[in-house]
Amino acid sequence: MKVLILGATGQVGRNVLEQALANEHIEQIIAPTRRALAEHPKLLNPVSADLHQTFADIAGLSIDAMICTMGTTIAKAGSKEAFRQVDYVLPIKFAEWSLALGAKACAIISSPGASLSIPLYYCRIKGELERDIQGIGFRSLTIIRPGMIGGSREEFRPAERLVLPLAALLRPVLPRGLWINPPANIARVMIDAVLSRPQGVRLLTSRDLV
Repeated sequence: MKVLILGATGQVGRNVLEQALANEHIEQIIAPTRRALAEHPKLLNPVSADLHQTFADIAGLSIDAMICTMGTTIAKAGSKEAFRQVDYVLPIKFAEWSLALGAKACAIISSPGASLSIPLYYCRIKGELERDIQGIGFRSLTIIRPGMIGGSREEFRPAERLVLPLAALLRPVLPRGLWINPPANIARVMIDAVLSRPQGVRLLTSRDLV
């Protein structure tokens, strides 16, 4: 299987890449990034500051599946429009390109608050992403709404620094839907999804990732 990974330098994406490289059922990984990844015989890594430009490097390839872990925050992106480019425009564009190159399956990370009717901009963009990714035409689509994601991030998120230790301490008394989701668990579920290719659209939440 040949898999395109979008977001391979992020917290979950790094785990997806590591597990995909070690998976005997995945023969090639295409991972467009803004900065170079470590070389590997199975890895094709187009690099450009503008990820749209990397499509020229993959246009002649065949792809069986796409995994998208792309995501940021409005604060890190610098503006609402810059956030939308990362969390909506790029995933949708690469999904369309992947389908055109033969992909039948897609697994993508969304947000537990994703909704078209919520005034919060972040949640509304995630709702638009979920709506429009379903219209692209993958035979198998897995949308993942993780809860709190454990592990360390490259960027500083003060709220998570406070909440994650508390959630870990309270795990024995918290409902499963509120447990911390380790990035490795999310990555495993995403890879399993594109390998098994269940028909139609599946929505997985935090309780499916523990």
